[in-house]
Amino acid sequence: MTVQIYAHRGSSAAFAEHTRAAYLQALADGADGVECDLHLTADGELVLLHDDDVGRTSSGSGPVASQTLAQLRELDFCSWHGSEIPAEFGGSSEQLLTLPELLEILDGAGRDVGLAIEFKYGASFSPQLIEKTLETLRNHGWNPESSTTGRVLVSFMSFHPSAVKYLSERVPSDHLCQLLEQVDIEDVKEELEVGAIAGHTVAFLMRRAMAEGEKLVNDGVAHLAGPGVEYLRANPGNAATWVRKGRALRVWTVDTPEDLTLCLAAGVTQVTTNKPREIRELLASSLASWQVVEQPGSGLLTEGLDAM
Repeated sequence: MTVQIYAHRGSSAAFAEHTRAAYLQALADGADGVECDLHLTADGELVLLHDDDVGRTSSGSGPVASQTLAQLRELDFCSWHGSEIPAEFGGSSEQLLTLPELLEILDGAGRDVGLAIEFKYGASFSPQLIEKTLETLRNHGWNPESSTTGRVLVSFMSFHPSAVKYLSERVPSDHLCQLLEQVDIEDVKEELEVGAIAGHTVAFLMRRAMAEGEKLVNDGVAHLAGPGVEYLRANPGNAATWVRKGRALRVWTVDTPEDLTLCLAAGVTQVTTNKPREIRELLASSLASWQVVEQPGSGLLTEGLDAM
C-alpha cells in the first residue's frame, strides 16, 4: 500500500505556514506534495495565505483583498511563528509567496511532486479566484487533461460544492477533491463567537453543504474525497463506501500516530500533515506493523499482531 504525504501549507510545524521556508523544508523533508490556499490581492495577484485577513500571520492587519502585492511584501509573515529561518531559505522579505513563485520552487525539486490548491469561500461562490488560478497555471505550461505542469501534478480542492462543480467543467474528476468536515455546533459557536440560534443556523447550512459534497464524491464528480480526521473517525461507513467505489481519500490534518493509524485502517492513500518528516518516519514503521488483507469489496487494511 502506497501512502502519499502532502505538506499542509508547507512544513508548517517547522516554519510559518505558506512561507518560502515552509515549502523548501517540505521538499527537503521528502513530502510527495504540498498544499496551499490562495487569495487575490487588490491588484489581482495570487498570494499564498489561509485567512482572508493578514492579522493572524503577519505584522499587519486588514483584508488581503484590500492590499496590493507590494504592500503585502512590506509585512513580516514569519516572526509570529518563532522559528529562525536559515539563510538558504531566504530573508524575511522573501517569505510571502505568489502562486508563480511556488511553482518555481516545485519545479526546482527535480522530481515528481503534487500541488494541492484549495479555494476557500464563505456562503457565496464566485469563479474569479478559480479563473485567475487556471490562467496562471496555463501561463506556466499547465495541461488541463493531465493536470500537470512539468513534473508537478496539480489537484484542486474546496469545501464549497459549487466550486467543485464549477471546476468539474474544466478539470477531470481525478484531479478534484471535495473537502469534508465534521460539523459540531459548539465548535461553530466558539469559532464564530455567536449565540445558540446563529450557531445552529450556520451549522445547518454547513451540514447541508457537506451532504451536497458527499454526493459529489458518491457520484464521481470529485474522485478525491478530502475528509478531516474527525470526519473520518465519525463516518467510517462513508470512507469504506468511497474506497469500494475506487475513490482516493486525502485526509487532513494528520499529525499524530493515532491519526495515522486511523487513516491506514480506513484505506487512506493520501495524508496532509504539518509534519511531513515525522509522518514519513511514522509511516515507514507503522506500515511494517500492518497486514494488507483483501477483504471482500473493501481492500482495507487490518491490524497485525504488532500494530501500533
